[in-house]
Amino acid sequence: MKRTLYVLALGTFGIGTTEFGVIGILPQIASAFSITIDKVGWLLSLFALIVALFGPFIMLLLSPFDKKKLMLFVLAVFAVSNIISVFANSFTVLLIARVLPAFLHPVFWSIALSVAANELPGNQSSKGVSIVFAGFTMASVLGVPLATLMATLFNWQSSFVLCAVINIISFIGILLFLPVILVIKKQTIGSQTKILKKPLLWISFILSFLMIAAMYSTYGYMADFLGKITKMNGTEISFMLLIFGLSGIGGNWLAGKLLSKGILSTIFVFILSLIVVHILLYFLGSYYIPMLILIALWGFVHTAGFLLSNVNLTSSAPESQEFVNSIFTTCGNAAVTFGVFTGGYFISNFSINTIMLSGIGLLVMALLVLTLKKIIHFD
Repeated sequence: MKRTLYVLALGTFGIGTTEFGVIGILPQIASAFSITIDKVGWLLSLFALIVALFGPFIMLLLSPFDKKKLMLFVLAVFAVSNIISVFANSFTVLLIARVLPAFLHPVFWSIALSVAANELPGNQSSKGVSIVFAGFTMASVLGVPLATLMATLFNWQSSFVLCAVINIISFIGILLFLPVILVIKKQTIGSQTKILKKPLLWISFILSFLMIAAMYSTYGYMADFLGKITKMNGTEISFMLLIFGLSGIGGNWLAGKLLSKGILSTIFVFILSLIVVHILLYFLGSYYIPMLILIALWGFVHTAGFLLSNVNLTSSAPESQEFVNSIFTTCGNAAVTFGVFTGGYFISNFSINTIMLSGIGLLVMALLVLTLKKIIHFD
């Protein structure tokens, strides 16, 4: 069981590094193509928007096919798109190359998360999901800071070379070590889509959306914030991203433990903690030493957000796991798009430091929706 979970985590590591590896190199790409930081943010937000728009439809369309072969195909497309990005001679070409794998992103995530949820029995399923999410955490720990460091030492193209190599390694891992994924009971499109009639699903969707949007309205511009507010250079920013990701491993592990005891109570603690962190970042962002501590605290809280958002949504419709996981990819990536857009709006109209206020505002809204969910559904 654990080998299957760790192999799936390897795949999510490759997927996560490609999607979010650009976060640390947005300033370099903006400089290379002479465009503003909010425009280059579309490398992140357009990817997420494509996933959001097409996620459930692509998953329903491809659900009859062999699951392992589908996952291998997705990783192959991700590797090819990164290779195209290396040779992009304009921002438009780079943007198109980023869009290519976005259509298939939900397929890998939906299969991986549904398999993980079924690997461990009963209330232990959240631990299985947390192991797969650990691959995403490792993408933050190693993938994002390494991509940033590669751009600092060489050039921004070398970051995409790194992403291509990681996806190829993930492909080999899935090919050699993932067993055949058995389909116990085939589900029709009608049997899967009936969950869309559940009000609880949509309340959970809104809650997860607001949580992730708040996270990425600030994290999406972390490199720019550290450069302009904390006055760090490229190497220091890479180190900060590494600290951010390393502390996130602990946060992801703790969230997995706490979720088995209470989903809504764990989410409540997460939202309050992230509000406090954003307030501290707003007031102490220009102080170098305090930021060393705050980055670790930020990563510890932030990284648990995706796992909590996933369990929040999937627990509201456990009878159709692959489809609800594809809905989660729509929710998560729509939220990333909205969050990055919101953060970019605050930057272009106010200042880089005000992105923390945008995150706080979205988290307060999430707290209100969580209260509504707790009223109609007891944990």
